[in-house]
Amino acid sequence: MEVGPGLGSLTLGLLEAGASVVAVEIDPTLARQIPETVAGRSADLAARLTVVPADALDVTELPGEPPTALVANLPYNVAVPVLLTFLERFDSLERVLVMVQAEVADRLAAAPGSKVYGVPSVKAAWYASARRAGTVGRSVFWPVPNVDSALVALERRDPPTTTATREEVFAVVDAAFAQRRKTLRAALARTAGSGRPPSACSSPRVSTRRHAARPSP
Repeated sequence: MEVGPGLGSLTLGLLEAGASVVAVEIDPTLARQIPETVAGRSADLAARLTVVPADALDVTELPGEPPTALVANLPYNVAVPVLLTFLERFDSLERVLVMVQAEVADRLAAAPGSKVYGVPSVKAAWYASARRAGTVGRSVFWPVPNVDSALVALERRDPPTTTATREEVFAVVDAAFAQRRKTLRAALARTAGSGRPPSACSSPRVSTRRHAARPSP
């Protein structure tokens, strides 16, 4: 599966490597043009391409076999929502390779204790192990952007063992990082209910800066 194929440069590369591709494209003009571009290269390649003209965040099902891999050059402003949405909706995804803004890549792949560890780090880790897979300089783009990009690779794994649902855990994560300057006790006071912090926050020194990723749901 590819999100945002644009003019189809990556799409052609995937098809020529032997993959079958379902491409989700929000721009109707590009969505109509890509099949023509591929068909002009090869009928065999065109037979393995399906284009879905839609906003990626609205897609809940895809034609054909369940996707096992996701590749994309994700727009900077929607990179994290698109990635997390597809990991949630398509549990058939086994691996992901996306290009995002370098700072976003660092957050997705950050380990606990890192200065950039935050909500994207924790939520991505629920679904998969993430690592930064490479750097892409701004000079390879036209027009040249004001930021660098990076590749992030994710490998699906089983979610953590917990009696709480994913929605409950994510609510705690959101609350824990919403006010990073507060202690974890204070940040989770409302979420814990009745003004009492969860037992995991019994130490007044616990802070969202270091330990927000390990609350007890």
